[in-house]
Amino acid sequence: MTTQTIVIALALVLIVEGIGPLFFPNRWKKYLAEISVQNQNVLRRLGGSLVTIGIVLLIIFS
Repeated sequence: MTTQTIVIALALVLIVEGIGPLFFPNRWKKYLAEISVQNQNVLRRLGGSLVTIGIVLLIIFS
């Protein structure tokens, strides 16, 4: 994996992450408020699930 590939991947993540606040700022604020009151274990499971899905996708498409 080259540095250019990592930078491209990071750029794509930033683009995807920025779509929500750019086009739906009010919904984004409500979403963040809802997330902030969640139990830490729920957030850890969610984060772990997202990381696992990302790893599986990397393995499948690499």
